[in-house]
Amino acid sequence: MIAAAAQLALAMAITGANVPVGKILAGQLPIFGIVFLRCLVAVAVLVPLVQWLEPNVPRPDRRLALNLVMQAALGTVLYNFGLLAGLRLTSALEAGLVLASMPAVVALGAAAWLGERLRPGQWGGVALAALGMAALHLAGLGDTSAAGSFSGNALVFLGVCGEAGYALLSKRSAGATGVFTATLWMQVFSCLLLAPLALPDLLALPGAAFAPWVLGLVALHGLTASVLHLVLWYRGMRRMPAGLAGVFAIFLPAAATLASMALLGEQPGLAHGIGFALMVLSVLAATWPTRGARGA
Repeated sequence: MIAAAAQLALAMAITGANVPVGKILAGQLPIFGIVFLRCLVAVAVLVPLVQWLEPNVPRPDRRLALNLVMQAALGTVLYNFGLLAGLRLTSALEAGLVLASMPAVVALGAAAWLGERLRPGQWGGVALAALGMAALHLAGLGDTSAAGSFSGNALVFLGVCGEAGYALLSKRSAGATGVFTATLWMQVFSCLLLAPLALPDLLALPGAAFAPWVLGLVALHGLTASVLHLVLWYRGMRRMPAGLAGVFAIFLPAAATLASMALLGEQPGLAHGIGFALMVLSVLAATWPTRGARGA
């Protein structure tokens, strides 16, 4: 159980630490180009992994393939567009806090789409997340710089909604095929969806735009966010009760805050601290299992 907890915590910390990396890349390359290149990196890594770990797993059937296409549209295209476009207008620190609203958004989506009944704690998580977003908005009032932009935070939240849709779709496809196989095909579909959006911008860029450090950062972004995160998360989920797994989302805003301070020199203010506390409480409230769920 300790190993599983460490894997889940590290998976969410990797996601949070990638927020300032995404902000750096968003200042160097077109948004869809970043995601397209990242998906190519993931495909290049996942192909040998599938051949090694899941050689006998069949290809997805038509129904599963359609589900994976929708997951790619929401979890790859919409999520990354919202995150990277938002990072051009807001701070990485605030973007990481907005991402912490994801468990609350997933809970609302499960109630609206899957007909699941929300527990009182989940409703409390939704309310706390809303208060946390309000605190971030207050932090940006009177700030004319890119940091603290309400528009940027709204775009990041749009990305959160896309990722929540991906999470709900993945519930329907869970167990239908191997983890690495499903991930590989989702990345392939992501490349196909992104190609017409990304290639014109990438081909129009001068060669100087593809500096070695930029390409290295793209490769690191793809390996950590699209491959390593997945491996750690699903390995941890094998031993961790599902009701407890979501609690580890608290490591996302914490890692995003620390990485933003270390890489970008961003400094949180009082309103950011209040927003951080509310977001952490929202995650705990939305994901902490009931007594019956703990014993399941």
